[in-house]
Amino acid sequence: MILGLVDDAVAAGARRERACTQVGVDERSMQRWRRADVGDDGRAGPRASPGNALTSAERAHVLAVMNSPEYRDLPPKQVVPRLADTGNYCASESTIYRILQSEGQLTHRGRAKPRTVRRVDEHEATAPNQVWSWDITYLLSAVRGRFFYLYLVEDVWSRRIMGFEVHEEESMESAAALVRTTCATACVDPRGLVLHSDNGGPMRGSTMLATLQHLGIVASFSRPSVSDDNPYIESLFRTLKYRPEYPHKPFETIEQARAWVAAFVGWYNAEHRHSGIRFVTPDERHDGREHAVLANRVRVYQRARRRNPDRWSGATRNWTAVAAVFLNPKRDEEVITGELARAS
Repeated sequence: MILGLVDDAVAAGARRERACTQVGVDERSMQRWRRADVGDDGRAGPRASPGNALTSAERAHVLAVMNSPEYRDLPPKQVVPRLADTGNYCASESTIYRILQSEGQLTHRGRAKPRTVRRVDEHEATAPNQVWSWDITYLLSAVRGRFFYLYLVEDVWSRRIMGFEVHEEESMESAAALVRTTCATACVDPRGLVLHSDNGGPMRGSTMLATLQHLGIVASFSRPSVSDDNPYIESLFRTLKYRPEYPHKPFETIEQARAWVAAFVGWYNAEHRHSGIRFVTPDERHDGREHAVLANRVRVYQRARRRNPDRWSGATRNWTAVAAVFLNPKRDEEVITGELARAS
């Protein structure tokens, strides 16, 4: 069963080493099991309880203290120092937590909401105009404390900038107008398109959400206070602001800011060789020209290898087109946990 679970997790995309760790088996043990074709788990496991473990009477005393009227409403981290102030010691804080856990007494209490685990949706793009990402970033103006706001939409699969606008304020109306204009300019059928963003006001505003619903766009959002759930657009903003041509002084007017961003978008889409898509330009990938570009690179490398075969110890550089791009893919632990849950 363990071998089957690990194989299922690996087939789902997890690394074998992490899968073995999750089920509590060393990877070398798994290899030995496969070579020997064993029929059962041969591990002996613990043969005796630790010599310094609490006795039954001591465990009962810990539970009695923690359930007493004086301490029943306090967590162990508050009880332990209070007991020390009165000259008493019954167990360490971690031991008390383990005892309460084994007795089912660590459930959430109080008026505060219990901690919830928020998961972000995973999106897979295998062609252009399937998953878009957008965000707003600041551009410095000549007036201290005043900014220009760059609204920008990027196609996750091709990394192409699909649309942008620069405004003097953040608003859901401007965001909704950008989405409508971008879809119309790119001649894209928005029905079923995924638009991912963070949780800012313009992104979750009523006008913006109503526009997305009207167009048939699927809204996707990052988890609250998680900055790396929208990585592609954040990386694009860093490229923008660290370009050598980026002005060292603030923009004097909004027209100047718009002109500079327009020039950057032209360079980024048509000239920038993006490392995440085999160093082709976003326009080449978006328009389907990347296959000819990459095929030509393969021929160049093959000719170079034939001229000097001794200089090549292995395969030539990988110039295969990137097939699928994932936004917020599941981590190994989540994949393994899902496989274990389905198996059980």
